Amino acid sequence: MVQTKFAGSNLHFKPEDILPSVSTDCVIFGLDNGKLKVLLLKRDIEPSRGLWALPGGFVLDFEELEMSAMRTLHDTTGMSNVFMEQVQAFGQVHRFPWRRVITVVYYALIKYRTDDLRAGPDASEINWFEMADLPELVFDHKHILTVTLQHLQNKVRSEPIGFELLPPKFTLTQLQELYEAVLRTTFDTRNFRKKLLKMNLLEQLDETQIGVAHRAARLYRFNPNIYQKLKEKGFTFEL
Repeated sequence: MVQTKFAGSNLHFKPEDILPSVSTDCVIFGLDNGKLKVLLLKRDIEPSRGLWALPGGFVLDFEELEMSAMRTLHDTTGMSNVFMEQVQAFGQVHRFPWRRVITVVYYALIKYRTDDLRAGPDASEINWFEMADLPELVFDHKHILTVTLQHLQNKVRSEPIGFELLPPKFTLTQLQELYEAVLRTTFDTRNFRKKLLKMNLLEQLDETQIGVAHRAARLYRFNPNIYQKLKEKGFTFEL
């Protein structure tokens, strides 16, 4: 798993530093009460003013692609040390109405939050939307979301990246809800728990939920060090 670290985006650049034909877009996923959501901006500039879009922007001449995506993530959420990975490039000739623009898409998995989100100077609003209830999107962003979700679904079945969406301590029910939300399916609770616990990647804590109306459930946490050691011995995460 890759953790991005970014010190900040107070960059000073001139208009000529902008590469007008290369951009990065970020698909930022979060999990809210068992529902997979994506962070979108309402554009306040043309073209397509008033429509919702993925956070993104043009790459600067002195930036690596990943740095550009990290800058977008930081400017939008204020976060930097999170999981981020490149999906692919999208370069259909007419994807942007004014000129040829090729965009490289990254996705990030963050802990769901509604505070400190920033729309930025080119947007009038920022909000989370359920993947099952998206507004009209600009350009080819709906297609980008579809491809990125498929990428995420394949990834969570083969690597334990889903834990990036959960709090540090979680219940087995929250873990199951996560995988059901991402994979858009349902699991038999008994079989799901048996399979995950058999992998020995979870630490059972001597703690239970606090402040819940129902019976407090046992809390667990994912141990990345154990996963890395098992991986070096040939362990394969398969869900």
